[in-house]
Amino acid sequence: MTRAGRVLATTRAGWASFLRRRTAVFFTFFFPAIIVVIFGALVGTQPTGGGLFAEPTGWYFAGYLGVVVLFTPLSRVGSEVSRHREGAQFEKLTTTPLRRWEWLLSQTLVNTAIIGLASLLLLGLLVAVTDADLTLSALTVLVVPFVALGVGTFCAVGSILGSVVSSQDGVIAASNGLAIPLLFLSEAFVTADMLPEWLPLGLSPLTYFTRGVRAVTFDIDAATSSFAGQSVPAPWTDLIVLAGFALVLFLIAAAALPRAD
Repeated sequence: MTRAGRVLATTRAGWASFLRRRTAVFFTFFFPAIIVVIFGALVGTQPTGGGLFAEPTGWYFAGYLGVVVLFTPLSRVGSEVSRHREGAQFEKLTTTPLRRWEWLLSQTLVNTAIIGLASLLLLGLLVAVTDADLTLSALTVLVVPFVALGVGTFCAVGSILGSVVSSQDGVIAASNGLAIPLLFLSEAFVTADMLPEWLPLGLSPLTYFTRGVRAVTFDIDAATSSFAGQSVPAPWTDLIVLAGFALVLFLIAAAALPRAD
């Protein structure tokens, strides 16, 4: 079997495994609904009054999407790696032609498809239950690679957690312990001017995700920025940096996957 065939077959198996877990399917798609209903209601209470939810509703779309892109891959892939470790599946994997990075790529593709569908649900709910005014342009199509790269980034982080944390409960705790601070320190729901200047927001991949998605769905007139000595539109800079995070973290995650248990 070719490498592409191995990845495709493993991706299909991962998708079928996800569909068999009805609870996982329910909460994966129920989660965006809860986020929009709860946060949408909160945003609607202070649209101009200052404070935490003072921005227009459309400003928070990147944050809503960031919640799904952040939490779902971290918990799903982290738990999957932990289950494989406990069941000695990686030891069995060494007896097959499937390489560890191919397995991780398959998991990433499955989660990209799942979160892509959840993102569409989130967008529909946002338009239906809030007064969000999203601005569409030719650059809006960049939401697709932003979601794919964001999912890939946090699938890799989840895989690293699953490889180094000793139990599934520990993986879930570590995922939440990492995701919750990132959510509020990456310009998802809190603007940069509300945070201390010394906070290294640029170290968070989610920062570039939320900035980029916001630039192509809400603030399409965002200023240009400098990259490699050239002046380029801000969303392209964010996309390039996010791609760098995704690649580096994927390589680290693939190397961290255990060969045997």
